[in-house]
Amino acid sequence: MFVDGERVLDPSADVGEGQEVEVREAAPRPRAEIPDDLIAFADAHVVVVRKPAGISTIPYDENETGTLDERVKRKLGVRALGVVHRIDKETSGLVVFTRTWLAKQSLSSQFRHHTVKRTYWAIAHGDVPKKTIVSHIVADRGDGFRGSRKGEGQRAVTHVAPIEVLGEKTATLVACTLETGRTHQIRIHLAEMGHPILGDRVYGRDFSRAVSAAPRVMLHARELGFVHPKTGRDVSWIEEPPADFLETLARLRQRN
Repeated sequence: MFVDGERVLDPSADVGEGQEVEVREAAPRPRAEIPDDLIAFADAHVVVVRKPAGISTIPYDENETGTLDERVKRKLGVRALGVVHRIDKETSGLVVFTRTWLAKQSLSSQFRHHTVKRTYWAIAHGDVPKKTIVSHIVADRGDGFRGSRKGEGQRAVTHVAPIEVLGEKTATLVACTLETGRTHQIRIHLAEMGHPILGDRVYGRDFSRAVSAAPRVMLHARELGFVHPKTGRDVSWIEEPPADFLETLARLRQRN
């Protein structure tokens, strides 16, 4: 909205008596600020990016703006990037884009053959045991949501390892290593174990205990590794969780 001709981005901002308020539906949306540390690594072939929570990796539809790929293109001053994988809008962490056709072919093949190293950190409800979860995920398990179903769907494998039990076993910090990469795979697998991720109001909605207060789904893509498409060498990056994740972790530790 505009107040006395000046753009105001906060919809809850106070408006003084006598000020003129105008809503311009056709006004261009303000461009999202691009963090200085958005790029973790870039060369002529690949770009590894620190995705903030709350933005899509790529547009969900033609009207969505402010996505990660848009910000990276603006940051690098390029017109196109190759998309080889994505992470959920609420998830933070490492994402790789490609800059050449050959790099895209190489990375796409590595993702397809499940040789890319991807480890996520999650804060999940309860005392989570070490376990490898194998299921087949379908787009609709019968209630309108993604989930596992025997004999149908795409094979999904998640290796879950507890790192730290929190809050008198009310939650656990876990590392989840993906052998496959299906949509919402970690969220589905942990929920189906009986340990939904804190803040997950989709797959944790039927959890017997109230979903613990969390600003978002507490899931972070911490480690990413692959064979560099040009050099053939193994490369990897680790990105520690952002402030909202660490604050939730600290709050739970205080209950120990």
